[in-house]
Amino acid sequence: MYAVIASGGKQEKVTEGQQVALELLDGDEGSEISLTPVLVVDGDTVLAGTDALKGASVTGKIVGTTKGPKINGFTYKRRTNQRRRYGHRQQYTVVEIVKIAAK
Repeated sequence: MYAVIASGGKQEKVTEGQQVALELLDGDEGSEISLTPVLVVDGDTVLAGTDALKGASVTGKIVGTTKGPKINGFTYKRRTNQRRRYGHRQQYTVVEIVKIAAK
């Protein structure tokens, strides 16, 4: 059984017991969160759409936080001595999928 969840404007395919890095979520380490399922597949049965997913739920437990790779950026405008260097490192919440319920 697997599900496709939506979190942070992105979709992720998850199974029970899997750890997945999602964009930073509110919540303490060890707390349970509920994620929005977009699609649930259980063997031959595929549930998709808002009507079919009314009873479906995906529950996860926050394991901790992590950081993504460092992104170095550089912008400039020629002939004006205008230059700018910047960096970015995205923070993620590591979530372990505890339960996927179809109904």
